[in-house]
Amino acid sequence: MLKNYLKIAFRNIWKNKVFSGINIIGLAIGMAACILIMVFVFYENSFDKFHSKNIYRLDEVQKFKGMVAPQKVALSMFPMGPTLKNEFPEIKNFVRIRKFDDVALLYQEKKTELANALWVDENFLQVFDYELVDGQKGNVLREPNTVVLSEKSAAGIFGNQNPIGKSIIHYGGDTLTFKVTGVMRNVPPTSHLQFDALFSFKTIIKPDYMNNWGGNWLVTYLELAPGANIAALEKKFPAYLGRHMSKEGASSYELFLQPLTDVHGRSTEITHDYINYQKFDRNYTYIFSVIGIIVLVIACVNFMNLSTARSTGRAKEVGIRKSIGAQRFQLAGQFIGESILLAFMALVLAILMVKLLIPAVSNFSQRELDFAFFTNPSLLFGILFGTVVIGIFSGLYPAAFLSSFQPIMVLKGTLKTGKANFRNVLVITQFSSAIFLIIATGFAVKQLRYMEQKDPGFDKEQVVIIPLGSKSGPKYQALKQELLSGSFVSGVTGSQQRLGNNLHQTGVTFHGDGPQKEIASSQVVVDPDYLSLYKIKIIAGRNFRDDTADNAKAYIVNESLARELLKDQPKLTLQTLIGKHFGFSGMDSAGVIVGVAKDFNFNSLHHKIETLCLFNQKDWGYEEMSVRIKGKDAKQAIAGIQAVWNSIVPEQEFEYSFLDDHFATLYKADSQVSEIVGILAGQAIFVSCLGLFGLASYSAERRIKEIGVRKVMGASVAGIVALLSKDFLKLVIVSIIIATPVAWWAVSTWLKDFAYRIDIEWWIFALAGALSVVVALLTISFQSVKAALTNPVKSLRSE
Repeated sequence: MLKNYLKIAFRNIWKNKVFSGINIIGLAIGMAACILIMVFVFYENSFDKFHSKNIYRLDEVQKFKGMVAPQKVALSMFPMGPTLKNEFPEIKNFVRIRKFDDVALLYQEKKTELANALWVDENFLQVFDYELVDGQKGNVLREPNTVVLSEKSAAGIFGNQNPIGKSIIHYGGDTLTFKVTGVMRNVPPTSHLQFDALFSFKTIIKPDYMNNWGGNWLVTYLELAPGANIAALEKKFPAYLGRHMSKEGASSYELFLQPLTDVHGRSTEITHDYINYQKFDRNYTYIFSVIGIIVLVIACVNFMNLSTARSTGRAKEVGIRKSIGAQRFQLAGQFIGESILLAFMALVLAILMVKLLIPAVSNFSQRELDFAFFTNPSLLFGILFGTVVIGIFSGLYPAAFLSSFQPIMVLKGTLKTGKANFRNVLVITQFSSAIFLIIATGFAVKQLRYMEQKDPGFDKEQVVIIPLGSKSGPKYQALKQELLSGSFVSGVTGSQQRLGNNLHQTGVTFHGDGPQKEIASSQVVVDPDYLSLYKIKIIAGRNFRDDTADNAKAYIVNESLARELLKDQPKLTLQTLIGKHFGFSGMDSAGVIVGVAKDFNFNSLHHKIETLCLFNQKDWGYEEMSVRIKGKDAKQAIAGIQAVWNSIVPEQEFEYSFLDDHFATLYKADSQVSEIVGILAGQAIFVSCLGLFGLASYSAERRIKEIGVRKVMGASVAGIVALLSKDFLKLVIVSIIIATPVAWWAVSTWLKDFAYRIDIEWWIFALAGALSVVVALLTISFQSVKAALTNPVKSLRSE
C-alpha cells in the first residue's frame, strides 16, 4: 500500500509540475530562512553557556547630581569583591578584571603585541571554566608578575618551545617582567570575555586600593551559591553601601546582579561596557525568529491554497477510491503523506541553500556560524521533526477538505467545492505579513540613514584616529609638529578618549555667584586644538589657548552642563559662567571656565546628550591622536602619516582608523537588523507572489472557456485581464488595511529605543502599499494576459 501511495504521490507531483514546483520552492525558501535564523539564534544564545558555576556580574546604577538620567554601568569598585564575599554567605567567590591595554611584549629579541589582555584576580580560572592545558588553575596566577597565555599567543611568542617558566618583558612606560606559569585553550568565540593573556592583578595592586570607594575602574564577577535568592540579596545592597560610604555617596549608587549568560545579549542599556565581545540585543533574535516563522507560515499557506484550489482536479480520484471502499482517514493519510513528501523534497533544497548562504551570513554578521547538520544530533532531530510538522500542518486542511468529497456527487459531476472564503483569508494573511515587513524595513532603513546623516555637532569626516601608547605618547608634540609641516595634513590634536565612546564620568566642583555645587559630568582631557580640529562651535567665551596660562587651568563646558550649573539661576546668561571657578572634585585641578561649547553628540544617537566638560591638561598626556587629512587621496595621506610615524616612533607599529568608520560601528547592529528584516521581507513578498501566481494560473485555467466565450462576444484583452485580476487585488488592498495599523504600532514601539528618531510619516505606508499592489498586479497579469491572448477557438473546440 505504501508503495502505491508513493507512486501516486510522485505521479501527481510530476503531472502538476508548475504547482509542485511553486510549493517546493516556496517551502524551501521558508525553511532555509528559518534554518539560517535558527543557526544565528543558537549562536547568540550559546554565549557563556559553557561555564558551570552560578556566576553573576556586579553592575551599578549611577545617580549623580547633574546627570540627564541615571545610567547603568558595567563597572564597580575595587573593594566590593572581597567585602561582599565577607559579608554575605550567599557569595562564594569573586573575580575582578580590568583591560590591559598596550601590551607590547619582548622575548629575547622578538617583539609581540597582544590585542586583548586582562588583569585578573588569582582565582579567575577557578571561577570561570576556561580550559588550562598546562599549569594548575589554583596556582598559575597566585604570585605577582605571572601570566597565563592562550595557545595562540604562546605559539606567536615562543614558537614550538615550551613557554612554562620562561620570562617575557612588557616594555614601554613601565618595564615589567612576567613569568609564564600556564597555557590555556584559545577562548571560544561564544564567550563575552575575549583575551590572549591573563596577567596577575597582584602585579599592580596597591594596599590603599581597599579604601578606594567611589572609584569605578574594573569589572567584578560574583560566584553565588546554587539556588541563591537574587532578589533578596539585592535588597541588602543599599545597607551594604551605607556601611562603607558616606550617606551622600551611598545614595548615588544602586547595585544589581546580572546573570553571566545575560551579559552578552541583555546589556544594551548598560554603558561603559568595555569588555563585552559582540554585544548584541537578544530581543532582535526573537524578532528574527518571529519573522522567519512568518515567512515559513506564508510558504505553508501557499501549499494549502494551491492544494484546495486544485481540489476538483483530484475529485474523481477521491470519488472512485471511496466508491470501492476507501475510508476517509485513509485518503486523508495519503494526502498528508504527499504533503510530508513535498516538505522533505523542499528540505533537501533548503539545506543546499543554507550551505551556499552560511559563509555569506557569517561574513555579514561577523560571527563564526556553523551549520553542523549531520554532526549535531539535536539539530538534526529538530530539523527533521520540524519538517514532518510542516508537512502535516501544510497538508492537514487540504487532506480534510479533499477527503470530505461525496463520491455520488463527484461521479455525477455535480460536486460543488463551495466559495473560496478560506483561501481568501489565507491570501490576506500572507500579504498582510509581507506588507508589514516591507513597512518595517522602510522605517528601519530611514532611521539608520537619519542617524548616519544627522549633524552630530562636529565634523568627523577625513579624521584619522591613531592610538598612542607608552612609547608614542611622550613623543606626541614631535609627531604633531612634523605632521603639521606636511602638505597632506590640515590639523592635529590629542585626547584621552574618543568621540563615539562612553566618556568617563567624574565629579566636578563649581563655585559661581551662589553656593558651591558638586555634580557629576562626563569629561575628556584634550589638546588646545581639539575644538578647532573638530569644528565644535563656541557659543560663549573663548576656545583654549596654547600657552602655559591655560594649561591645567582652563575648562570648556557644553550647553547641557552650563544649563545644569545655572539651574538655580535661570535668568543668568551662559556668558556669566566665564571666569567662574571650576575643577574636578578631590583633585588638584582647580581652574576656571573659559568657554561654553554648543551641544554635540559625543555618543551614538541612541543616547541623549549628557553634561560634558573638556579640560586642557598637556601634562596628563593623550591616548589618541586625531589627524585631519587634506584632499581626497586618503591613501597618499596615510602613507605620509605613516612615514612620519616610523621616523619618530620606529619601535611602535603604526595603527590607524577613520573616525567615521568608528561611528558606523556604533550603528552596525541597527544596520544588520534593518538588512536582515529587509531580506526576510523580500522573501515574504516573493513567496506570497509565488502563491498568487499559482492561484492566478489556476483561476485562468478554470475559466478558460469563459474567457473564450467573452472573446468571441467581443471582450478586449484589457477587459479580460481586469476581470481575472480584480478579485486578487481586492485581497491585497484588504491586506494593506490590516497591515498598516499593526506596522504603525510596531514601528512606534521600536523607535522609542532611540533618543533621536524620525517621525512616522504616512508616505512610507503608502509606498509599501503601492509596491505591494504593483508586485501583485505584475504577478497576476502575467497569467491573465497569457489567458486573454489565447485563441478562443482552442478553448471552445471541445464545445
